[in-house]
Amino acid sequence: MTDDADRLYERVLVLRCQAGDGAAFAELVGRYQPRLRYFLRKLLRAAPAADDALQDVWLAVFRAAPRLADAGAFRAWVYRIARDRALRELRGRRPPEPLADLDPADDRDPDPFTPDDARRVHAALDELAPEHREVLVLRYVEGMNYEEIAPVVGSPVGTVRSRIHYAKRALRAVLEKDGPR
Repeated sequence: MTDDADRLYERVLVLRCQAGDGAAFAELVGRYQPRLRYFLRKLLRAAPAADDALQDVWLAVFRAAPRLADAGAFRAWVYRIARDRALRELRGRRPPEPLADLDPADDRDPDPFTPDDARRVHAALDELAPEHREVLVLRYVEGMNYEEIAPVVGSPVGTVRSRIHYAKRALRAVLEKDGPR
């Protein structure tokens, strides 16, 4: 399916779900479950907590779907619900780690990573601050653009751009600390 056809099909699924079609809801769950699980695991850093949060997310989506005004906004909306659920969980834990001071002297974009680097990148994501992990996962794993990420994280687009910039630097620092490819 093309991207446009896929987006249109997803809108139809959301509209069917809003009309009470359980099969459409199940298909939406099937489409998003693995990706939301990964997103929540990166935010919460614990598989059992992420799985519990994921169940809460789908319950919230099921209950609130009829009130979603724009079926085309489903992806950002469901990630916002997941993020809010993860943040509630994190509030009950110890305070988050402060962001590391970054050296602004190097503004170059990093070399593109090869598929062989995927394991290292996924492991390095776990070492980043939650704010950095979430924007990198949304941008590069989920393929969301800045305008889609902004409502998920509740920040203006400019803040999203800045956060992604600093997150890439932090990721680079972690990867360089662990040694060359």
